[in-house]
Amino acid sequence: MVEIELDGKKVGIDEGSMIMHAAERAGTYIPHFCYHKKLSIAANCRMCLVDVEKMPKPMPACATPVTQGMIVRTKSDKAIKAQQSVMEFLLINHPLDCPICDQGGECQLQDLAVGYGGSSSRYEEEKRVVPHKDVGPLISMEEMSRCIHCTRCVRFGQEVAGAMELGMSHRGEHAEIETFVGHSVDSELSGNMIDICPVGALTSKPFRYSARTWELSRRKSVSPHDSTGANLVVQIKNHKVMRVVPFENEAVNECWIADRDRFSYEALNSPDRLTRPMLKQGGQWREVEWQAALEYVANGLRQIKTDHGAAGIGGLLSPHSTVEELHLATALLRGLGSDNVDHRLRHADFTPHAGAHWLGLPIAGLSQLQRVLVVGSSLRKDHPLFAQRIRQATRMGGVVHALQAEAQDWALPVATTVLAPAATWVQALANIAAAVAAEKGVAAPAAGVPDAASQAIARSLLGGERKAVLLGNAAAHHAKASSLLALAQWIGAQTGASVGFLTEAANTVGAQLVGAMPAQGGLHAGQMLAGGLKAVLLLNTEPRFDAASGAAAVKALGSAQMVISLSPFRANMDIADVLLPIAPFTETSGSFVNAEGRVQGFHAVVRPAGEARPAWKVLRVLGTMLGLAGFDAESTPDVLNATGLPASGLVDAARLSNATDAVIDLAPASGEPAVAPIYQLDSIVRRAMALQLTADGRAGAARMAAQEVQA
Repeated sequence: MVEIELDGKKVGIDEGSMIMHAAERAGTYIPHFCYHKKLSIAANCRMCLVDVEKMPKPMPACATPVTQGMIVRTKSDKAIKAQQSVMEFLLINHPLDCPICDQGGECQLQDLAVGYGGSSSRYEEEKRVVPHKDVGPLISMEEMSRCIHCTRCVRFGQEVAGAMELGMSHRGEHAEIETFVGHSVDSELSGNMIDICPVGALTSKPFRYSARTWELSRRKSVSPHDSTGANLVVQIKNHKVMRVVPFENEAVNECWIADRDRFSYEALNSPDRLTRPMLKQGGQWREVEWQAALEYVANGLRQIKTDHGAAGIGGLLSPHSTVEELHLATALLRGLGSDNVDHRLRHADFTPHAGAHWLGLPIAGLSQLQRVLVVGSSLRKDHPLFAQRIRQATRMGGVVHALQAEAQDWALPVATTVLAPAATWVQALANIAAAVAAEKGVAAPAAGVPDAASQAIARSLLGGERKAVLLGNAAAHHAKASSLLALAQWIGAQTGASVGFLTEAANTVGAQLVGAMPAQGGLHAGQMLAGGLKAVLLLNTEPRFDAASGAAAVKALGSAQMVISLSPFRANMDIADVLLPIAPFTETSGSFVNAEGRVQGFHAVVRPAGEARPAWKVLRVLGTMLGLAGFDAESTPDVLNATGLPASGLVDAARLSNATDAVIDLAPASGEPAVAPIYQLDSIVRRAMALQLTADGRAGAARMAAQEVQA
C-alpha cells in the first residue's frame, strides 16, 4: 500500500496501481477514452494526461504507476491545457455529424468536447473518410470515420470475448479498425463492443436510426434466457421496447450481457405476437373474448377430469417462465388432483432428487477457479457469460479440462480434452475417477481404465485450491445424468472440488424450488410427451423445439382431447385447441432464480401487447373459476411469498443440493442428449430476426431443421 496526494487529498492505493485507479478510489474523474476498468491498459488516447510533480511533461493517468509520496494534480493549468490539446487533435478528423449520430446524447467524445474542446478549429484541410464495413446483422460499422482508435473493441475481443475479430490496420491517419479478409463479427458477446465504444463508430444495427437516447425511458429487468440471470436496462419509447443494454452487477454479469440478452427484444414486437385469445372451431382459428376462452378451458378441464380422472390431465412448463407462473401452474394441476407436471422438457433421466440442482458455487467464483473440469457442455454457446468468467480464470493461470462429444472452440485455452461419444460419457468420467483413485491410492467408484488424458486431468484436479466439476446442458439432459452426477460427486469429494450444474434456463433452479415436477408418482415430461394425456397445459413452451423428442412429441400431444397453449406468440397452432396470449418478461412482473440460487425480481416495463395478460393472472383466474384454493393473490410478491422464497438475494442453502445416491451404470446410454443451439433456446430468441441472421443463428436453424426431417 502506498499513499499519494491527489488534488490535495491523501489517497491510499495498492502498489503497482495506476494514477487512474487512485482517482477512481478517491472519486475524482479524469477524462479518458481508451481506458476501461475491465480491459488492459493501452494508453493510446492520451486524454487522461495529468500534472505529476517533478515530471517535466504531463503523464497519462491510466499508464503511470503510483509511487510513495507522489503528488498529482488533475485540474491544474498544465493538466487542463494538455487535455485540451489532445481534444483538439481528436476532433481534427472527427466528422461534424452529431445531429444524425446514433451515439448523440450518450457519447463520451461529445460530453468531453463540451468541457475540453475549443470553440473553433485551426485545422483547414479535408477530413479523412473511412469506408463503410459490413460485419454482420448486429453491429453497424457504417460510420467508422468517427473512430478515434481507442482500441477498446479490439481489446474486448482479445481479452473478454476470447476471439480477436477486430484489429487495427495501417498507421497514422490511415489507421482503421476492421475485420480481416472480409470476415463478420460472430462472437456471442459482440454487442458489448457497442457499449464500450466511446464514440459513434460502432452502433447497434437493429436499433440504428430508430430513436434518440433522450426519448427513451429506462427500466431495470432480468434476462429470461440462460441461467446467468443477467441484469438488464430495457429502454422504451411509446410503450415499445427499443433497446436493451446491461445493468452493471459485479456478482452476476459484471458490465456485460450476451447478444441474445441484448437483441432478442426484436421478437417482442414481431408480427408473430399473439394479441387476442383464439379458439379452434371446426378446424378454423377464431379470435374470442377472454371470458369465452377461459370458460372453454375451465369447462374442458372439468369434463375431462370427470370422464377420465385427474390422471388424464398434465402440464408441460417452460423453465423460462417466472417463479410465480410456475408456482401457480403447478398449484392449478395439483388442485385438480393431477401430479403430471414437469419443466424438464429436454431431459432423458428423471431420477428423483432432494434439493434443487444448482451451480455449486457463486457465479463470481467462476472467475477465480484454478482448476475446472467441464462435462458435456457447449460452454461458449450455452453459457456465454459463464464462459467469459472461466476465460478470466485462465488469464490468471486457471486450467480448464473438458469431456465432450466433439471438438469445439471455447475461445479459451483448454489443457486437456477427452473426446468421447455421448453414449460413453459415463465410462469416460469413470476413467477420470479411476485415475484420481490411483493417484490417491483409494478404491475407484466404478471400473475404469485411466489413459493419459484421464491421468493428466486427475493430477491437475488434485492440485490447486479453488476447483470445480461443472456439468453442462448435455450432461443434465443425458440418459444417464444421475450416473454422471454420482461420478462427479465422487471426483469432487476426492479432489476438494465443488460440483455443480451450469443449468440451462433462466429459471431451471426456480422451477425445482417450486416443485414443478412430479412428486407423488405422476408422469414426468418424457412420459407426457409420449402421449396418452387427455388434456395438456403448455406454459410458454413449444414442444416441437423445446422437447427432447421434437416432432414426435408434437404428434403424440396432437392426440389429446384438449391442448391449452399459453404463449406470447402464435405457437402450437397445429396441436392446440385454445391459445391464450400471455405477456413476455417485459410486460409482466415476476422473479427468476439463477444458477447460483439468486432470486432476482423485475417489473413490467411496457404494457401488454393487445389483449395479452400476465400468465400469473391468467392462471389465478383459471384457478378461481375451477374453485381451487390458494388462487387469491393480488400481486406477484403475494405469489412469491407463498413459495417460501426470499423476495431477493440468495436462496437458503438447505434448499439447494447436488447430492445423489444414484447407482453408477457404466453401460452405454441410448440416444443423444437434447441441447438447443444458442439462438433456438426459447420462444423469444427463436423469433429475433437479427440473431437468426448471424452465423450461429443460421447454423442453429439448419440443425433444428435437420432434426425435424430425421424425426
